[in-house]
Amino acid sequence: MRVLASLTGLVAHQGYLGVFVLVFVEGFGVPAPGETAIILGAGYAARGELNIVGVAAAAFLAAVGGDSVGYLIGRTGGRPLILRYGRYVRLTPGRLARIEAFMGRHGPKVVAIARFVEGLRQFNGVIAGATGMPWRRFVAYNAVGAAAWVGVWATAGYLAGDHIRAIEAELHRYQWYVIPAAALVVIGYAGWHLARRRRRQADPR
Repeated sequence: MRVLASLTGLVAHQGYLGVFVLVFVEGFGVPAPGETAIILGAGYAARGELNIVGVAAAAFLAAVGGDSVGYLIGRTGGRPLILRYGRYVRLTPGRLARIEAFMGRHGPKVVAIARFVEGLRQFNGVIAGATGMPWRRFVAYNAVGAAAWVGVWATAGYLAGDHIRAIEAELHRYQWYVIPAAALVVIGYAGWHLARRRRRQADPR
């Protein structure tokens, strides 16, 4: 909790730079509160301490840039890098193989929605690079996802206005409930998709 408070304090003290740094490093696997940074920055903008366009621009550029660094890490290090260090973030060889297969079928769509999924957001670029997704395709879909993600959280923070401190406290309080819930949604969707695919293969009519 103290670490998270210290990180979000970057936004209060550094403004746009704080938003940029937290969103940027989250894009290639560093556990930083990117969403919280955007919400806080937008909340400060609503109070007149920052400019909402500046907050959104900093977050968007950081999101695209951070994921691009992740892509380069995955592209240059590839599967050996992930297999060597993936265990530290619960990315086992079996899980990587399933993710690679899923990315192979739905790569662009996964890249576009990955920003909204905790865990996938941090390693989206790394996995896309390691699985060989073309650079231009990755950048295009990643930019679309980043724009939507920044737009949602910047709007939420801006509308919160003077309630920013209360929201910050609630984010700290409930973040460990939201993360598993998001993971369950993704797992549920993947299971439903695989089950439907198997039914189609069993009955090709």
